[in-house]
Amino acid sequence: MFSAIRPRLASAVAKPAVLNAVRPRFFSQAAVARSNIASLHTFTEDEQLLRDTVARFAQEQVLPKVAQMDEAEKLDKDVLKGLFEQGLMGIETEAKYDGSESSFMSAILTIEELAKVDPSVSVICDVQNTLVNTLFRKYANEDIKQRYLPKLATDTVGCFCLSEAGSGSDAFALQTRAVKDGNDYIINGSKMWITNSGEAEIFLVFANVAPEKGYKGITCFVLEKSMGVKVAKKESKLGIRASSTCTLNFDDVRVPASNVLGEIGQGYKYAIEILNEGRIGIAAQMLGLAQGAFDATLPYLFQRKQFGSYIGSFQGMQHQYAQIAVDIEAARLLTYNAARLKEQGKSFVKEAAMAKLYASQVAERTASRCVEWAGGVGFTRELPIEKFYRDCKIGAIYEGTSNIQLQTIAKALEKQYSS
Repeated sequence: MFSAIRPRLASAVAKPAVLNAVRPRFFSQAAVARSNIASLHTFTEDEQLLRDTVARFAQEQVLPKVAQMDEAEKLDKDVLKGLFEQGLMGIETEAKYDGSESSFMSAILTIEELAKVDPSVSVICDVQNTLVNTLFRKYANEDIKQRYLPKLATDTVGCFCLSEAGSGSDAFALQTRAVKDGNDYIINGSKMWITNSGEAEIFLVFANVAPEKGYKGITCFVLEKSMGVKVAKKESKLGIRASSTCTLNFDDVRVPASNVLGEIGQGYKYAIEILNEGRIGIAAQMLGLAQGAFDATLPYLFQRKQFGSYIGSFQGMQHQYAQIAVDIEAARLLTYNAARLKEQGKSFVKEAAMAKLYASQVAERTASRCVEWAGGVGFTRELPIEKFYRDCKIGAIYEGTSNIQLQTIAKALEKQYSS
């Protein structure tokens, strides 16, 4: 057998002219330089400038208040004010609506940088940008945009109200109803686990106007707190405690028909599309969390000695933190890739699910290891590591659980390989 193959191998090797003709075209440094192929770490000047600005803001204005906000389970008003003043609550919103008119990647980098310091502040910014503002920008008519986008960009928090007690992963089993009454709708029902609801004045509420049509009756309404939205129980949570998560009640809340966002019966479509984008934001939050925990822990490994050596110098430790560094970089590449695909108008649903799933896994793994590496002090509140550990768990739950992400990925693969 081998003797039969050998002549063909020899024949292939004996054609250097073909290889030499190909090599300069595909592998020369000059050719690579001319190709303009960029790495996923290539950012525009504006993106890099914003990233640096957010990093300084996080260190100077957020970091000193992280422990206090966590203990009080409340967002500091000056931090929220700073987010607006820095233009971080309307990143993609057009300048004519007082927004920063920047890129989706800029929003992702902002979320990542904030999460390195406090994932609670990061998710406040994330929900405002990737869910609330995006819904207005993509589906609202001009009247609604003019009424609400400037507020959301400059001084007003919004929230995305989909989940209910009986509809979490099965979000379209929601029971909140909207009944037409003249030129208004009367909304009754409740929402649970709504991020930003403690600070919000604007609420994007999904309600069913035609229950007999199932999910095809779901419609998105823009409500203002002054219309009668009742913010009820505030959840006391394991992590991201400075981020408010509340129950909302709607008892005969009257909302003008002019406050229907988009088309009647299209709410289910809007929610799915927006959550796909939002998952990239959660991936960025979990990525930043992992990097923040890693950055807070590694210096300690080269300050503390045991048996005459720095604990970070032991091979058993080296292999562990080297592997975590690889995991974080892999999560970063998945997240950035999904963001760039979204920006380019390409399909990104599978990639967003992969990024969100993996980044949340890496965040949990990293935070857990960091607590262990720091030993006893890592288990105390003397270092910020334990907070990252508490904060990380939500990544596997909100904006689609890990099982939902796996199901999304599996459906995409089934479609790809069964056709």
